[in-house]
Amino acid sequence: MALTIRGVTRTFPGQGRAVPTLALQPTDLDVAPGEFVSILGPSGCGKSTLLRIVAGLDRPTGGSVSLDGRVVTGPGPERGMVFQSYTLFPWLTVRQNIEFGLRERKLPEAEIREISEKFIGRTGLRGFENHWPRQLSGGMQQRTALARALANDPAVLLLDEPFGALDHQTRELMQELLLEVWAADSESARKTVLFVTHDIDEAIFLANRVLVMSARPGRVKAELPVPLPYPRDWTVKTTPVFAELKARLMAEIREEVRKAALA
Repeated sequence: MALTIRGVTRTFPGQGRAVPTLALQPTDLDVAPGEFVSILGPSGCGKSTLLRIVAGLDRPTGGSVSLDGRVVTGPGPERGMVFQSYTLFPWLTVRQNIEFGLRERKLPEAEIREISEKFIGRTGLRGFENHWPRQLSGGMQQRTALARALANDPAVLLLDEPFGALDHQTRELMQELLLEVWAADSESARKTVLFVTHDIDEAIFLANRVLVMSARPGRVKAELPVPLPYPRDWTVKTTPVFAELKARLMAEIREEVRKAALA
């Protein structure tokens, strides 16, 4: 599904006599169907705000977001979102969390079970189907959140620093898992992905293209295509191409972090 962002701005009203905060400058972006795009930028630059607007969880002050030409006015089943926090229902088991959206759609029981089995297997949750979220590690909880989002078969997957709270090794395993699940579909059937992160290595490793946002008020100030073929594994991070991309992105981010610190 093609994503089109045109002139999107977001201003948050001030409390009392406080001056309103301009979080996003007019932002334009086109994401092709099946493209995987990472978004980098300093804290407070509007990355998550932009993602929430695309998800329909927040409304732009100006401009519009459209999917295949249809303007986004609120949340919809064609978009799935995974947050940094583990947002699982604590009173539901792993399987019940994954099946929640399917039951809301009132799908036949056999179809619900078939879909949940598919994503329990794909995300390495076999054997944990009947566990409660409190019994799972952070990595396993995020696997469940990812499986729940994927089970509803959204055309667009929105991920807001989903691995930010995980330890380094678990984070790298989750990156590989996400790519495996995304690349398991044929190129024509792959989900369109927007992935917000602070981690430069993560952004490069996952994406076809990396966007860099400026310090607040945010705007897309640079974009770099990632000419690394899929499938990818951890060894791609040791290549000269990866190192060159990382150096260029570090320079861009460093400049914006300095601006934010001096603001």
